[in-house]
Amino acid sequence: MSRFTIKEPWVRERIQAEQARPADSASVTELLRQTASWLQSKGSTQWSGLLTGEDVHGTSDAIARGDVFIFRDVEVDKLAGVVILLTTPSPWDLELWDTVDDHNTAIYLHRLAINRDYAGTGLGEAMMRWAANGIHFEGKDRIRLDCIATNETLHQFYSSLGYVHQGTHPNGFHCFEQHLHTL
Repeated sequence: MSRFTIKEPWVRERIQAEQARPADSASVTELLRQTASWLQSKGSTQWSGLLTGEDVHGTSDAIARGDVFIFRDVEVDKLAGVVILLTTPSPWDLELWDTVDDHNTAIYLHRLAINRDYAGTGLGEAMMRWAANGIHFEGKDRIRLDCIATNETLHQFYSSLGYVHQGTHPNGFHCFEQHLHTL
């Protein structure tokens, strides 16, 4: 299990970050399915495997390992968002980042999802800023993430948050990285 310190539990008013527990598995999985369904309604096939029960990120196992963080609206005790922060790169990450050899110093961000009840409120941006500044992983100095190259909106979103485009992998995914201010 990764060693980390939550430096700031509050993502914004009412929304608190915490490490997911096995008891959160069902609600996290449901939020991811709802997000996949919403993406499908927008014409995207991203995350579509979740709609048929395929979970390439093994969310329940990731929760058990301590890699999943949830964002709870404490006023109504409702799951507002989720993100996976891997301290060990997945096979997917190793494929995308095959030209670098500094995997030991990176966090790999996956499956950022927002409950649609919180869409348009800036929660996604707040969660991304929290991943960079609200939590510290021992020995990690950068966050890496990817998005499908055809999603220009996400490309612009990540760039606006200080993530630097590192290139496009031949499989059609943009790779982004942001260096962290370490303690």
